[in-house]
Amino acid sequence: MGTTQANLKPSEYLAQIFEETIAAQRRFFHDYGENLIKGAKMMGDSIAGGGKILIFGNGGSAADAQHMAAELVGRMLVERGPLPALALTTDTSNLTAIGNDYGFEHVFTKQIQALAKKGDVVVAISTSGNSPNVLEAVREARKKGCLSIAMTGGVGGKLKQECDLVLNVELGKNSCRIQEAHGFAIHCLVDILDRFFLPGAL
Repeated sequence: MGTTQANLKPSEYLAQIFEETIAAQRRFFHDYGENLIKGAKMMGDSIAGGGKILIFGNGGSAADAQHMAAELVGRMLVERGPLPALALTTDTSNLTAIGNDYGFEHVFTKQIQALAKKGDVVVAISTSGNSPNVLEAVREARKKGCLSIAMTGGVGGKLKQECDLVLNVELGKNSCRIQEAHGFAIHCLVDILDRFFLPGAL
């Protein structure tokens, strides 16, 4: 049997990680709840002005980017028309060609150069806040006149200093706890956008 936590039964370890995720999300809501509302408004203002939402990250954060884009283009809880959003993590030909020709640190930057325009919002997701390809893309997006939302964790890394709005899971001790709170953040951003910051919102 594994020895992940010395002298802990599986049920005790499960209870421990449950309490960790509850504490991380409670602190995240307390510290960044207002920023969730600001982020939803930022996206709504962009869409109202003809902009779009570009979302990117690596690994589990790539999955989160795709999840968020799907809820914007499709729907989540509110029935409405599709919203302009794109995850920069899904085009394997682009990702592998750019990675092969220019290096993995450029896989999002080249797409930002091709697709982003002034007034768009980029959502940059990195649990450490130090993913080189995410940081480079955010810097490129700034040059293009985009606003940026950082979703990160722990101390926030360099990403915390690079973005216009920060959503940082400070009590996240590992990517698991951070990504759980990022899922909550994504759902809140889309739900609040739908209900309060779109033309004809409820």
